[in-house]
Amino acid sequence: MHRLGQEFFLPPVAPGALEKPAGKTPSSDSSLPPRKRKTLDIVPRQPYPETELVWYLWSFSVRRMVLRVLSGIQPSGRLHIGNYFGAMRQHIELQQGNDCFFFIADYHALTSNPSPQEVAKHSLDVAMDYIALGLDTEKTVFWRQSDVCEVTELTWLLSCITPMGLLQRCTSYKDKVAQGASPNHGLFAYPVLQAADILAFHSDIVPVGADQKQHIEVTRDIAMRFNSAYGEVFTIPQDYIIESVAVVPGIDGRKMSKSYGNTIEMFEPEDGIKKKVMKIVTDSTPVEDAKEPDKCSVFALLKLVAPPEELAQWQERYRSGGMGYGEAKKRLAELIIEFFKPFRRKRTELENDLDYVREMLANGARRAKAVAAETLTLARKAMGLGI
Repeated sequence: MHRLGQEFFLPPVAPGALEKPAGKTPSSDSSLPPRKRKTLDIVPRQPYPETELVWYLWSFSVRRMVLRVLSGIQPSGRLHIGNYFGAMRQHIELQQGNDCFFFIADYHALTSNPSPQEVAKHSLDVAMDYIALGLDTEKTVFWRQSDVCEVTELTWLLSCITPMGLLQRCTSYKDKVAQGASPNHGLFAYPVLQAADILAFHSDIVPVGADQKQHIEVTRDIAMRFNSAYGEVFTIPQDYIIESVAVVPGIDGRKMSKSYGNTIEMFEPEDGIKKKVMKIVTDSTPVEDAKEPDKCSVFALLKLVAPPEELAQWQERYRSGGMGYGEAKKRLAELIIEFFKPFRRKRTELENDLDYVREMLANGARRAKAVAAETLTLARKAMGLGI
């Protein structure tokens, strides 16, 4: 029998196979908060990488259990279509049937030493973007990270059981320093704060980009170390990456990222979108020659916004030759503008009512704080603090 959050794999399921076998009873472990005292009767098997998470989510749906999903996004600038297709769309969709906790990671943004004005402005921008795109603040707990101070105290408790070697192996720190980021302690210890963000809320599933997968593995390692040393306090989370859209290309062909300056913002002026799309880097294949769609950033972006029938037509035109990249870029710009048009209207309304946005964040912070405070109390007592 395997507890929720631990490693397990679900076999192909025949009708009725998920019914609880006779004589099996749930675990009586009372060391976790009531919401987490739930178990699954599962036959271990070798993993099916392509379907592991699908079975994981489906099994809970069948049993009418609710997964807690948590993710955060840094307010390091205006959000772009890579943020939407790589993460935000997943977040919006996961609201259905799950217990979602999403936050604005303004503490994490401080590792790049932004100005106070930038932190404040970009945090509100992220909030407006999420709400405009369909985040339901009644259904989902949505807050600003810095409004829940319990997470920073939990970060210290976790830091004390985190080996230096675990952090030294994180490639994200090395990559960012190599790109010119300041090698400060906040950037180095970023994975511990991220672990506290996740573990404070007993998260089951953490949607992340492919480049953050290692940090989730660090979170799991820290949680298991803590549980082994002090008793079972934390849920062991699973990462959730949709590989088909895990990396969205920018206009220079690299991953779309604000740090690369290669983004197409969702809500920038339409003329700005058109100009950026026309700058997308392509190869020098002549118009009359066949082109390989799977190696083209323009086609990769078309796959995100074009209807299936139109996408098939573009694929055929690429491979048949006689088509220039400029033609595909013009259509891509039109499709991006059309895709985000209804969301743009909602965002304009929010820009004219910032008090409403701040109120939604404050309400979310109160709900998040109640959960984090309970977890922090458990962790403190487990370590002998405040007794």
